[in-house]
Amino acid sequence: MDATKDSATAQAAGLLAQLDMDKLAQLAQRIDLPALLNAASQMNEGQLKQLARTLSPASKERDLPAPHGDFYGLMDMLSERQREIAARVRHFMETEVAPIMNEYWSRDEFPRQLIPKMRELNLMREIWNDDGTRTPDASVTEGIIIMEMCRVDVSTAVFFGVHAGLALASVALGGDERQRAELLPPMLDLDVIGAFGLTEPEGGSQVSQGLRTTARRDGDSWILNGEKKWIGNSTFSDITVIWARDEADQQVKGFVVRAGTPGFEVEKIQGKVALRIVENGHIRLQNCRVPESDRLQQATSFRTTADVLRLTRAGVAWQGVGCAMGAYELALSYAQTREQFGKKIGAFQLIQNHLVHMLGNVTAMQMLCLRLSQMEDAGTMRDQHAALAKVFTAARCRETVALARESFGGNGILLEYGVAKHFCDTEAIYSYEGTNEINTLVVGRAITGLSAFV
Repeated sequence: MDATKDSATAQAAGLLAQLDMDKLAQLAQRIDLPALLNAASQMNEGQLKQLARTLSPASKERDLPAPHGDFYGLMDMLSERQREIAARVRHFMETEVAPIMNEYWSRDEFPRQLIPKMRELNLMREIWNDDGTRTPDASVTEGIIIMEMCRVDVSTAVFFGVHAGLALASVALGGDERQRAELLPPMLDLDVIGAFGLTEPEGGSQVSQGLRTTARRDGDSWILNGEKKWIGNSTFSDITVIWARDEADQQVKGFVVRAGTPGFEVEKIQGKVALRIVENGHIRLQNCRVPESDRLQQATSFRTTADVLRLTRAGVAWQGVGCAMGAYELALSYAQTREQFGKKIGAFQLIQNHLVHMLGNVTAMQMLCLRLSQMEDAGTMRDQHAALAKVFTAARCRETVALARESFGGNGILLEYGVAKHFCDTEAIYSYEGTNEINTLVVGRAITGLSAFV
């Protein structure tokens, strides 16, 4: 007992020797020091240890978890090859795209120097075979690629999706053997860049019934007249697939129009607030002559066009996933570092509520789209399945990026913080590949058996 007492006395003496008496005297003028010491003497061992940790100048702030938008382990559900592809794309986006994207956003221009670097990733052949057939897990793989791209920049994913999805799929599904042999290999290598011309100035959702661009047979050629609007990649594409209504039989047919063809003019659309890095074109066709050999021989009705759109709609749903995921991770990182009122804003209840709401949206979107892509790879996906995914992800993405932008306060409207670009880009996701209203009616018709279309 005496030894224990002596040890405690020695420890106390050692602590007293370390005290700065001048500072202690200053402290005594502000607080009742004897009362404080008396209170401390009544504490148990656990309470004293807690007090020591609180007062210790050497106490270190706990390491915070790294922002991570894959809360339920989506990547763990993929094959080793798909995880490797995702890592490859993430590295490309973070090292090649992220450093320059704000500059090109401000310039309203696509950084074409990225195309050779993207070619080195060889992503096209992870989805498509040389003969125009899809790899067995193409939809899931393509979805993961798009998610990783959109996590950093949606515009890069749109460039990829227009070329790898809409344009290439049009040739693969609508072309004959000769056309596929000529066009698919260079498109897979990104040596020939494609665009997809369907939407018109006077009609987006109604093009299936009211396509105004016309095609008239003239000997061994076709004469195309009309306009197309919002056509991504068209300002620099090597080929553009134009969908036009045959004046003779009123059927929709596809035509490969090559860059430089007389009567084919493209004006870059200016003044966008979303997807500014994507170069959308307004195409005017004035007696544009296209040889019969460049008419897609297997595309003889709008059914082929619909098949192409169905094939790519899942990819647009994945765009919403990636955009929301990127916005959430930016907001979380900001909340862990930004201080207000003496502490990190991530320690405030309202910010944590925003973050949890965002994470819930992202996680639900990931699982929905993974299942959708699995169904597409298995051949069981129907229009209503893709439409529901587009409706849900577009709406939840819009909500998530709004909460993320709000979490940044005033900094949320600055490009340098990243979230403003996601906030703007989600508006395009919400509108294209079928508006949410149209896709809602597609699902509603499927579940009720009743059509609400006018």
